[in-house]
Amino acid sequence: MKHFFSIIFLLLVVTFSAHAQLTRSFSEQIKTVRVIVNEDPLQPPIARLGAPVEISFDELSHDYTRYIYKVEFCNADWTPAREVFESDYLKGFNGRPIEDYETSFNTTVLYTHYRFGFPNEDVRLLLPGNYRVLVYSDERDASDEPVLEACFSLLKPEMSVGVDVSTNTDIDFNQTHQQVTFSVSYGQRRVVDPQRELRTVILQNRRLDNAVLNLPPNIQKATGAEWTHRRELIFPAGAEFHKFEILDVQLNGMGVDRMMWVEPHRHAILFPMAPLRNYTYDQDANGAYIIRAYDDESPDTQAEYLFVHFVLHSPRLPGGDVYVTGLWDEAFPNPQCLMAYDEVHGVYECSTLLKQGYYNYQFRQVDADGVGQTARTEGDFYETENEYIILVYHRPQGARYDALVGYSKVNFNGNH
Repeated sequence: MKHFFSIIFLLLVVTFSAHAQLTRSFSEQIKTVRVIVNEDPLQPPIARLGAPVEISFDELSHDYTRYIYKVEFCNADWTPAREVFESDYLKGFNGRPIEDYETSFNTTVLYTHYRFGFPNEDVRLLLPGNYRVLVYSDERDASDEPVLEACFSLLKPEMSVGVDVSTNTDIDFNQTHQQVTFSVSYGQRRVVDPQRELRTVILQNRRLDNAVLNLPPNIQKATGAEWTHRRELIFPAGAEFHKFEILDVQLNGMGVDRMMWVEPHRHAILFPMAPLRNYTYDQDANGAYIIRAYDDESPDTQAEYLFVHFVLHSPRLPGGDVYVTGLWDEAFPNPQCLMAYDEVHGVYECSTLLKQGYYNYQFRQVDADGVGQTARTEGDFYETENEYIILVYHRPQGARYDALVGYSKVNFNGNH
């Protein structure tokens, strides 16, 4: 029986990975796909039902393209909610054109910035849960392939979620891991069978590759459930994110060794990094980023695109490829962020096209299960400050969709 439940848990993880929440581009011409809720670019794409959600992206051209967006409602695992009709989750007209766009000004890389948001004059979203927005080029001939997808979640807070994180884990004490314990109070919601009715997602720094989902509670009560002493909720602690900032393409910003112009692009070479032997505190944004430029009133259209070069000093690491990653890279592992090894200089290196701004990044080695590990590339230190998010979905017996009814976000520092 124990082996049976282990198989079911692994199948759930595989299902989530195959249909994960990804905000990403499917076209080399589409860059910087962002979802911003409540006008705060550092917050996760999770907002209360009815709160403002903005989606934006750049097309690397000054030529206008008529783009159409389509909204889909999804289950907790981000598969399409087939049992829900469009009229259930959306009031208005789906498949509308994006009418807010503006070309870049005074940039070497030409681009057009597109944006739209919810609620708007045409669309109001009605249900709590997961939403995927697909954007299509209206000028493609007989093609139904989207150029990007943007994902966010809308919350109706009906269950309270309590979260505790500790460095006294079930496998070590104040060493390399952090363990999550959480509880859910049902409030006014009636839950008969929590293992069947509840869907839970636990994220560390909004990562999808090591997300834990649908873990059954080990304590059940009439008013709630608890997840305590679960080894599945032990996370490698990692290290603080590196960061850089490019506000002026003529000057070396934070974390930038030098700026270069190599026709036809600008380049930013970051300071080389190396795995740490001991924990070092550095305030970061846990992988998030902000588009901005010095003295520009409109960074969305005045910020420059340039190639950013990342370098990691390390012997060649057996057991998996090394990637540079952050919340800006749209998908992990991202082939554009795969690092090549330079045998002569003993470094991993790669470059990728990014828009001016403030960025966090890490180096991770992908293991056989597709999970990014930091043990060899950054180090794992129990003191590391990490963000943990708990999402709780409820589908009562007979219901047709997973409603997002519980949410908690904590920033844990192992020093406190």
